Amino acid sequence: MQPKPHFDSRIDLTKCRFYIRRLGKGTGTDEVPEARLPLIGFIYVTLGEVLVETDGNTYLCQPGHVLIIPSECPFTIRYFNNAQGYTGAFSLSSLTDSKPLRYMTAPLHQAFWFDEGVFMAELFNMIQISFDKGDEVFTEKALDLFVSRLKTGQSPVVPQAVNTFLESVFDPGRTIGNLTDYAQAAGISENYLSRQVKQSTGHSVGNWIDNARLVRAKRLLADTSLPIIEVATAVGLEDQSYFARFFKRETGQTPSEFRKAMQG
Repeated sequence: MQPKPHFDSRIDLTKCRFYIRRLGKGTGTDEVPEARLPLIGFIYVTLGEVLVETDGNTYLCQPGHVLIIPSECPFTIRYFNNAQGYTGAFSLSSLTDSKPLRYMTAPLHQAFWFDEGVFMAELFNMIQISFDKGDEVFTEKALDLFVSRLKTGQSPVVPQAVNTFLESVFDPGRTIGNLTDYAQAAGISENYLSRQVKQSTGHSVGNWIDNARLVRAKRLLADTSLPIIEVATAVGLEDQSYFARFFKRETGQTPSEFRKAMQG
């Protein structure tokens, strides 16, 4: 087996048949730039949340959820909230029966509930251990078992209004707005958008806006030398004092402390 690369477009995966690693370390700025794999990618979440944008849609992966991403399908991790679980990729040649995924063209998002979710978490744990030991036979048999549990064509349907909202709020090229802005852009009422977002994701519109502000602020503080006041403005909070209080409440650090830690 090949070494265990991460989701990194700079790494040559053309000769890699399978790899897996544990989620949980985060990325510092909670966002992973766009990547494209020559393999079929997967994410399985046991704790926390991961928001993935791919194929023109957003997928919120919560505990018990798996997301399968077709090979060569570009994807971006927009939000990573204390997530634990497993991520990796595999080629069809590593499967005994590749029929379930042979003609896969769109992402597959599936939830495993209760005992089935516990079983899948333990299965991924065993795959991870076997992969680390170099036990290819067990790894591939366990991978076959995982794929056999997938129900192709039955991804949960996220309302278009929610999908559009999540894409917009995490789009780094757009100004972060408020509930009124997003409802007006979608041509729907604020109450309807609020209800749909809460029902589909378990979080309010306000929670997602704050999450997007935090992700963007972390990235700007870590990767640029913009003054704090300009970072505050860039995330839609013109009051620097309020921004500093918001950032410390969410991270336990002031913006300056976070920048210093991230920039060494």
